[in-house]
Amino acid sequence: MPNQTHSLKSLNTFHLDAVARSIVVAKGADEMIAAWQLSQRQQEPVLLVGEGSNLLFLEDFQGTVIVNRIKGIETNESESSWYLHVGAGENWHELVQYALNKGIPGLENLAMIPGCVGSAPIQNIGAYGVELKDVCHYVDLLNLADGETIRLTAAQCQFGYRDSLFKHHYQKGYAIVAVGLVLSKRWVPVMTYGELTKLAPETVTPQQIFDAVCHMRGSKLPDPAKVGNAGSFFKNPIVSDKQAASIAESYPDAPLYAQPDGSVKLAAGWLIDRCDLKGYSIGGAAVHLQQALVLINKENATGRDIVALAHEVRQRVGAKFNVWLEPEVRFIGAQGEKDAVGVIA
Repeated sequence: MPNQTHSLKSLNTFHLDAVARSIVVAKGADEMIAAWQLSQRQQEPVLLVGEGSNLLFLEDFQGTVIVNRIKGIETNESESSWYLHVGAGENWHELVQYALNKGIPGLENLAMIPGCVGSAPIQNIGAYGVELKDVCHYVDLLNLADGETIRLTAAQCQFGYRDSLFKHHYQKGYAIVAVGLVLSKRWVPVMTYGELTKLAPETVTPQQIFDAVCHMRGSKLPDPAKVGNAGSFFKNPIVSDKQAASIAESYPDAPLYAQPDGSVKLAAGWLIDRCDLKGYSIGGAAVHLQQALVLINKENATGRDIVALAHEVRQRVGAKFNVWLEPEVRFIGAQGEKDAVGVIA
């Protein structure tokens, strides 16, 4: 393996000028295992990435970056459901399109979410009323130390809001190599957010929902290929019903989403917007003008610029609403992942 500097600019959607000691593009489990085990012998840190759509490089990475490019889509069906077995290196949005083209609905609300399929369970990606956990059947997980693959059911993945077992117990020494999805043939449209609420439930088609989701995301979210960003930078905070009621009293237009446990989810973008932060910049980093939840690489930003901006956003929202935002994006330091809240606090 060449011990030389490798640019990570094309492997993170912020397009930050970070470098790694080495990069290995793995198209199969064997390549991934070999690269990981060599790094262990050399006592160097390892980072597994897909398309880098949820990463913020704080500095250069002092080890090997393994790029998961395990491909392949298999479809099967029963009387009641379709089953998809998808390689972790497949692009998520292209999978959504593939399924629709095959006449398999159920993923349309998750259109245009950037990144690879293997990253979807880690974050339990979600949008417009649907989360990965709603369609996940299983996750195939590779133990990089012994080469064994185990299959975890959706229940075993311990999915939470932008959270899963893969962020904790299986964070190091494991790689997701495939994801199994199950989609019911009794399709029920989910139309609880945004423009989707205006569609007619009696006649709506999966394609119409897909098109509406693409339009909504395209109109307010910057294209990472043109403007460096990682999509939603912060999680939507969940607060007590008492705190939500207090905010609603002062701001009757505040979006509030009641949760099954009695808590209430707030819209982080709305909170940031009410602090007049749209367009606010530090260094080369800025809050996006159309969607305050997105921080962008406006002009040759560094990881430090984005951290400083995220800190300022968190402080201003905290001071105004007593709500403390937490990053959804993963922060990567020289030796590996860091506690994002700790970095921006």
